[in-house]
Amino acid sequence: MYYRELEAELIRLSQFFRVLTVTGPRQSGKTTLCKKTFAEYKYINLEDETTVSELEINRKDFLIRNRNGLIIDEVQNMPEIFSAVQIVIDEYEDSRFVLTGSNNFLLVQKITQSLAGRTAILSLLPFSLSELTENDRQKDLTEIMFRGFYPAVWAKNIPPQDVYRQYFSTYIQRDIQQVINIKNLSEFRRFVVLCAARTGTEFNASSLSNEIGVSVPTITEWLNVLEASYIIFRLQPFYRNINKRLVKTPKIYFYDVGLVCFLLGINTAQQLDTHPLRGSIFETLVVCEFLKKQYNKGLDNNLFFFKDKSQKEVDLVQEVGNNFYAYEIKISPSINSDFYKNLKYFKTLFPTENNKSYVIYTGNSENHNPENGYINYLNICNL
Repeated sequence: MYYRELEAELIRLSQFFRVLTVTGPRQSGKTTLCKKTFAEYKYINLEDETTVSELEINRKDFLIRNRNGLIIDEVQNMPEIFSAVQIVIDEYEDSRFVLTGSNNFLLVQKITQSLAGRTAILSLLPFSLSELTENDRQKDLTEIMFRGFYPAVWAKNIPPQDVYRQYFSTYIQRDIQQVINIKNLSEFRRFVVLCAARTGTEFNASSLSNEIGVSVPTITEWLNVLEASYIIFRLQPFYRNINKRLVKTPKIYFYDVGLVCFLLGINTAQQLDTHPLRGSIFETLVVCEFLKKQYNKGLDNNLFFFKDKSQKEVDLVQEVGNNFYAYEIKISPSINSDFYKNLKYFKTLFPTENNKSYVIYTGNSENHNPENGYINYLNICNL
C-alpha cells in the first residue's frame, strides 16, 4: 500500500475536530486513506442504495448509534446528512465522523450551511512524486507523465488509457449532472478537450466561445464545473496589490497529467516524447506537485504566476509570509543562462523581500553559474 502524506495531518486534526471532511477527485484514494487511518470506524457509502434507504428512515438515530466512529463516503449524495451530523455532534461530545466527497462545490455549500467551524476540511489529490516508491520515481519522465498519478495506475498497474477512459466516461455521464444540467454533452466534451490543450496557459473564454459556438457565460459556467469537480484549477497572477490578483486573467491547469494525455489522444509514452505540448504537460506536473505539497500539509494554495505588461513571465511564484520563491520550469536536460533572465527581472521588482529563485529542469547537469539556483524535477519531492 502506498503511504499518503495527508494521513499525518488527518491524525493530528482528529485531536481537535470531531468531524473531518476529506474532499478531492474521484478515485484519488480518499476511501482507502480514511479506512486505513480510522480502521476502527464503521464505513458506509452513500452511493449504496440500501444504505441510503436505511438512512432515509431516520438519519439522526442511525448517526447516534454509530457516533463513536463513522466514515460517510460520497456524502454529497445526501445533502440532508450534514444538518443531521451537526445535531448529533452538538448533542454528543463523543461523536466522531469522517465525511468524504468528490464534489467540492456541493460540499463547501453544505458545510457552510451546517458545519461551518465544526469540521476540518482537507483535500486529497492523486499521488505526488514523493508518494510514489523509489522504483516508480526512477521511471523515465515521459513514462511518468503519460501514466499520470491516479492510484489505480500505480497500485493496481491498470493501463493508463483504461483508467482515464473509464474515469472520463463516468465523469461525463454522472458526476457533472450533480453540479449542472448540461444539455449538449458533446459540446461539453469538446470543451474539456480544448481546455486540456490549454493547460498551463491563460484562460480565454472568448476564444473557447468562438471555437465551440456557445456563449461566454456558458464557457465560464463550464469552467466552474471543471473546477468544482477537481478536473482543473486556476492559478492566479501574482501582484503586490492582492486585489489585482482577482481581476487579472488566471492560468488553468489540470490536476492530473495522465488525464491530459488521454484527452489529447496521446496513446503511448513514445507519442508524448515528441508531442508539441510536452513542455506544457511537464509544467502542469510540476505546478501540481507544489499544490499537492500544500494540501498534504493541510495548507492553503499559496501559488501564483507572474506576468507583466511587457510579457515578462515567471512560471510559478510561491508566497510564504514575506518570502517569495520564484520558479522557471523547463523541460530541458541542461541549464541555459537564458532560463534565469525573467527570474532576475522578478527579483529587481521586489528588492526588499527575501526572494529566492530556481530553475526546475529535467536533467542532472550542474554546468552553470553556482549563484543561480536549480532543481532537478525529481528533487521537488524534497522541497
